Amino acid sequence: MAPTAVPTDRAALARRVAASVTDPEVPVLTIEDLGILRAVEAEGDRVVVTITPTYSGCPAVDTIRDDLLLALSAAGFAEVEVRLTLAPAWTTDWMTDAGKRKLEEFGIAPPTGRARVSGAISVRLRVRCPRCGSLDTREVAHFGSTSCKALFECLSCLEPFDHFKVH
Repeated sequence: MAPTAVPTDRAALARRVAASVTDPEVPVLTIEDLGILRAVEAEGDRVVVTITPTYSGCPAVDTIRDDLLLALSAAGFAEVEVRLTLAPAWTTDWMTDAGKRKLEEFGIAPPTGRARVSGAISVRLRVRCPRCGSLDTREVAHFGSTSCKALFECLSCLEPFDHFKVH
């Protein structure tokens, strides 16, 4: 049986620094909140970070890579590599509960339900307005400010808002 890897102080530091990088499209979320931070491996001054973008054509990936390189270099890592992996595909199931709360506080309706279910499939009837809490909302456009969000309108407070789609 192979020994279990024990994180070193450098590995723990690399993980904390990588986890603190924010998403450029939704800056209240870290890449850890978003669930795209897959792995952080550090040995000495070398660190390898693996991320999975929210979808294969995500325009924020280059910025996230650059932000990781800058943050980890500033933390004293001389050699930083950022790897992208597309399999398994990212799902909103990977978002943290804290991330979903941050979305709502920021005015974006978080995804509801689970993308991967077994058994009965839940049906989303309404999206709750993150401003007033009303369920009297309607989808205005299937794509909002980014491809992973839909544009909604609250029929109670008349405010538009993004909804982070389940996928």
